[in-house]
Amino acid sequence: MLKDFKPVLGILLRFIIIYLVLLFAYQFYLTTFKEQGLDPFSRMITKQVVFLQTLMGFPSALYDDVPKQQVWFHVRTRFVTRMVEGCNAISVMILFVSFIFAFYKGAKTFVFVGISLILLHIMNVLRITGLNIVCSDYPQYSKMSHDYVFPAIIYGSVVVLWLVWIKFFALKNENS
Repeated sequence: MLKDFKPVLGILLRFIIIYLVLLFAYQFYLTTFKEQGLDPFSRMITKQVVFLQTLMGFPSALYDDVPKQQVWFHVRTRFVTRMVEGCNAISVMILFVSFIFAFYKGAKTFVFVGISLILLHIMNVLRITGLNIVCSDYPQYSKMSHDYVFPAIIYGSVVVLWLVWIKFFALKNENS
């Protein structure tokens, strides 16, 4: 009976191992930069968001709050949101990568993951930019946007990429 579940158990085991390794590596990364405030990857995202917002006509600046490990976005005339480690989408990317590598299909797995991570990063920068604009110009929609609309963008992107991987790569017959 266990032989029937061997492929599923293999996928599940691969997923768990990859997820835990990436999660512990990320935690190590975060503790390395704890004294400096927000980690370098999150800081890079804040700079990209400010660049994009300014380009779109929303003059923006950053205020670094090292003790609280956050960076505030100042859009136009006021502080509208803050960037914390959880906003960088790395935890979502770790989950995504673990799932894709659980269905490993050789070199194309690495190519798909690389392209997908770039797309997820772009979606995340656009998500934060959109949230800042909503909070700046339509503050009455801030909570709904932060809690529902913009998380749906990043998670929806992950689901679409998972479906693409499964439909066109993971379950595709190798002989055709």
